[in-house]
Amino acid sequence: MASVVLDVEKLMLNNIGLPGLLLIAVVVLVLFGRGKISSLMGEVGKGITSFKKGISEGEEDQKNAGKDDTPELSNDAAAVTDVKTDKDRV
Repeated sequence: MASVVLDVEKLMLNNIGLPGLLLIAVVVLVLFGRGKISSLMGEVGKGITSFKKGISEGEEDQKNAGKDDTPELSNDAAAVTDVKTDKDRV
């Protein structure tokens, strides 16, 4: 009996079609109104945009992280030389 119920559910989901989708769209429009749906879609768009921006910033940070890991030897060498000369003077 359970397999019969599962088979019917699978058939119902596959047979929605265009008239069913239009009916669902009309019901949603009546329930929420055009203004609410418009603002909701605007918020979804802003969320997608900020998500893409965050992903691109993360990729840039990863690219720049590899470049920042190389130490500058000229500044470190001068500091070491200064320390040695200070010890020699004392």
